[in-house]
Amino acid sequence: MIFARILKIANILALLFSANIVFAASSDDAQQSILSDIKTAQRALNKTQNNIAKEQAALANNIFNKQQSLSKLREQAAVNRRLADEDTLSLNQLQTRLDTWQQQQQYQLNLLNRFVRQNSKNQHITNDQNELLKQVVSLINDQKQALYPQFKKQSVVLSNGELSQANTLQVGPVAWFSTQTPKLAGLLDLDDKSNALKVALVQSTSDDNPLDNTLKQNGVGSTLLTFDPSLTHLVTSQSQQESPLEHLEKGGLWAIPIILFACFALTIALLKAAQLLRLNKIKMHSQLQLQKLFISKNSSEFNGMQQQLFNLTLQSEKGQVRDDQLFNQLIHDKHKLDNFIGAIAVTAAVAPLLGLLGTVSGMIETFKMMTLFGSGDPEVVSGGIAQALITTELGLVVAIPALVLNALLSRKAKAYYSQLEGFALQLSQLDEGKNNV
Repeated sequence: MIFARILKIANILALLFSANIVFAASSDDAQQSILSDIKTAQRALNKTQNNIAKEQAALANNIFNKQQSLSKLREQAAVNRRLADEDTLSLNQLQTRLDTWQQQQQYQLNLLNRFVRQNSKNQHITNDQNELLKQVVSLINDQKQALYPQFKKQSVVLSNGELSQANTLQVGPVAWFSTQTPKLAGLLDLDDKSNALKVALVQSTSDDNPLDNTLKQNGVGSTLLTFDPSLTHLVTSQSQQESPLEHLEKGGLWAIPIILFACFALTIALLKAAQLLRLNKIKMHSQLQLQKLFISKNSSEFNGMQQQLFNLTLQSEKGQVRDDQLFNQLIHDKHKLDNFIGAIAVTAAVAPLLGLLGTVSGMIETFKMMTLFGSGDPEVVSGGIAQALITTELGLVVAIPALVLNALLSRKAKAYYSQLEGFALQLSQLDEGKNNV
């Protein structure tokens, strides 16, 4: 229809143009009439073109709407076709698809649980998706807090057990605190198994501390904050150190006899050491020199046990009687030298047995406590065993020095007795009838 109008207008223009050529020499009135017709035809042409443009826009909009409707119909057809295909699937295929979806879900849950285990202290595995997602979101918030640390108002447990509000700042594995009442600042213990924040180390008790300065500056400026490179492990180990008296008290009742035996052995060792060190040195003489001293009856040359043996030789003649007297004196001297040294050896043998007895008693008490209260906390069991082993440690500490002292004193006594025995053997050969050659 539009093209027909355009063709008609074009024909009119062509006729007008032809008429203009044919009647070029006509009058001015005819020219004016023709120009007027031409202008009228041009206005009609412009109007027709405007109508054509409007109709084209309407047609384009209609075509676009039809295309959108066609796309929706195609999508609906695809859904209907998929539903139809699913309706035609067998029961085994549906079960296979369901198993695949369940495996995918379980795999995703495992990934989330692994993320939770690797980034939190909570090792509990849950299959509740909502709970798992809450844990994941909480961990993400914690990591965000770790990347962008900020001050928090939290309750902390002071060293004396009091609960106080404090400003806390955590950067990675290190956390600082600052309280107003009392005025304290220092490090927090983040490795504590309980959820409570405990004070690990107090670094400042004054009004001017780096953490408060940082808080006043709102993080602007440079502030030096000190921290423990061992992450409070050094502070924990120092707090667990104990004095020797406290260590002995943990040994319990069986530590008392071990200490008494130790004091007994030490006393005997000191007395025997003083006795052996005060013994007169054995003077060694040749047989000829002894014969001269024997003839001259000069006993002032010797001292102590050696002088007693020489006097016995002077009092009796050579023979069985003298030998018996010398032998009896040697036995007496040997008993005097070895007296109470065996008590040190007894202490060295009894102390470990007493320690073992104390350990067994402590283990029995530990197992009784485990029977009554359970063994859920390994620290309770290990702490009881550690205390039970203190008596064994104490017994060995007493036994080892006792063995060393017994060996040294016995060796000293045997060496001195051997010299006396050699001297007595020389004396048994002396005879008044022999003269100096």
